[in-house]
Amino acid sequence: MKVAVFGATGLVGGVMLKVLEERNFPVTELIPIASERSAGKQIEFKGKQYTVVTPDQGLEMKPEVALFSAGGQTSLDWAEKFAAVGCYVIDNSSAWRMDPTKKLVVPEINASTLTADDKIIANPNCSTIQMLVALAPLHEAYKIRRIVVSTYQAVTGTGKKALDQLNNEKGGNMEGDMAYPYIIEQNCLPHCDLFTENGYTKEEMKLVNETHKILGDPSIKVSPTAVRVPVVGGHSESINVEVEQPFTMSAVRWLLEHSEGIVVMDNPDNKEYPMPRYLNGRNEVFVGRLRADISNPQAINMWVVADNLRKGAATNAIQIAEYVVANFLS
Repeated sequence: MKVAVFGATGLVGGVMLKVLEERNFPVTELIPIASERSAGKQIEFKGKQYTVVTPDQGLEMKPEVALFSAGGQTSLDWAEKFAAVGCYVIDNSSAWRMDPTKKLVVPEINASTLTADDKIIANPNCSTIQMLVALAPLHEAYKIRRIVVSTYQAVTGTGKKALDQLNNEKGGNMEGDMAYPYIIEQNCLPHCDLFTENGYTKEEMKLVNETHKILGDPSIKVSPTAVRVPVVGGHSESINVEVEQPFTMSAVRWLLEHSEGIVVMDNPDNKEYPMPRYLNGRNEVFVGRLRADISNPQAINMWVVADNLRKGAATNAIQIAEYVVANFLS
């Protein structure tokens, strides 16, 4: 089938191409799409060269599936046009996430809510995806009451400009373009995205609002702090989750070990726990440091790590596309 990758020359677009190939997605014709200034560049996919085209050209080619990762305004401008020609659009931006007419999907949790009429499907924020993959099984078993989460987010979540800033600073060049208001090398910025009127950042509010929508439960209380750290690939999260029903830690561990998309990496005696440096390039969500909250008998602490460009973006989008193909296009 014809598959378009909108934003093919960007960081996430490049990972989408890798994941499409790794998962042997049924691509008969690739349509790499980017801005006018990138049109004409060559993209390699499965040993073949493809020419990057403009959005207008891509639309004329009528793909069956389009993976969008080119920013919110681009999605607002083009997603409905692609959907109008019969294309299923899986959008990685924030443009459609909170639109009540669009589904916000993490396949392990709520892919079954999709119908053939859902032509525009929203991919959640990277930090929300990995948190909810780890927490959804607990919500189903014990009903979550409150989540306190602090994120430690890689610079690749901001994009190429941020990665260039970090690399420049590592090399001693403090005069290059800056994606952040401060130096990021050897630093932590408690500031992801723009601040909102309530004092939280947009990134933090995504963790609140997207959790309510994906789990279908606005009663869950979420208290987030999002921090940018000088890591290239992989977000980490410290999560404290309070549940309503009684639990044992052995039952929690068993539940996570037997849930789709999760790898439990938790052996403190052997110093085994998830770390982004060693899990970059993996598609799973890794959970470690599992322990009962000694201050609250109804709460659990955990440490969750995932590759933000893979499960946090490209892999999740392609898993959605796989569900669409299997259920609506086969």
